[in-house]
Amino acid sequence: MWLFSRKGPSGFSSSSTAEEVTQGIDGTGLTAIVTGASSGIGTETTRVLALRGVHVIMGVRNMAAGKDVKQAIVKEIPTAKVDAMELDLSSMASVKKFASDFSSSGRRLNLLINNAGIMATPFMLSKDNIELQFATNHIGHFLLTNLLLDTMKKTARASKREGRIINVSSEAHRYTYKEGIHFDKINDKSGYSSFAAYGQSKLANVLHANELARRLKEDGVEITANSLHPGTIATNIFRRMGIVDGLVNIFGRVALKNVQQGAATTCYVALHPQVKGKTGEYFKDSNIGEASAHGRNVELAKKLWDVSMKMVK
Repeated sequence: MWLFSRKGPSGFSSSSTAEEVTQGIDGTGLTAIVTGASSGIGTETTRVLALRGVHVIMGVRNMAAGKDVKQAIVKEIPTAKVDAMELDLSSMASVKKFASDFSSSGRRLNLLINNAGIMATPFMLSKDNIELQFATNHIGHFLLTNLLLDTMKKTARASKREGRIINVSSEAHRYTYKEGIHFDKINDKSGYSSFAAYGQSKLANVLHANELARRLKEDGVEITANSLHPGTIATNIFRRMGIVDGLVNIFGRVALKNVQQGAATTCYVALHPQVKGKTGEYFKDSNIGEASAHGRNVELAKKLWDVSMKMVK
């Protein structure tokens, strides 16, 4: 519970807010993409980055909601630079169109925040016939990152500023299937567990960041890749979970983080100078934490990369 938090080495804790962890930081000249920015911690991440001078492109499935968020942020922060672009991470066609449209705009890209996610859904397949949580939470972001990587590399070289890729994972990555990733049964309804499948997709976020970090180091490009746990937050990600949703509404204000605290670790990893050069790490409560044994498994990360590459082709 964040009520009993203590400050870590960074000077921040689970009760720190996104504004607090970015206090005094100037993000002017930076451009960020934030997926899932039309609600919850995605909206707060967008707001605080814009408050610090970052030009934020919101990748949103619901453009009407995205426009409402943009208007609210600009009303509060008249100098804010915020745009919305349509993005459905469960559809590879949508991801490809978003990446193509962004690349053709000629904009630079310093920060890619893979934030969007769905949680504990009944078994469903995406438009590309991939289990929906794995498709949305991992494959969509994996493809998006790959398609935008050249732009990020060019930006890092031209600006001489470190690029940062951030995967919003979860402590739920610890509660996946026994072998970590069900490579042979990802799209298999039999044996499907909505919670284990969610954990699997969040483990994939950690492994993706770790393997990407390794590859970026080999390339010698100044881009970091990290994953994080935002905290357990009272947001609409619980909307499909019935009684759990009810309990969140009742006890959330006391036991869980609020949205301002939930966006803190993302904003910390995105902007704070303390994070410069840190890559392949797992952050929680705006401090470096430790992922699960599966999350630190180098061979599992490499296998996931190879399988994911086949799935997006």
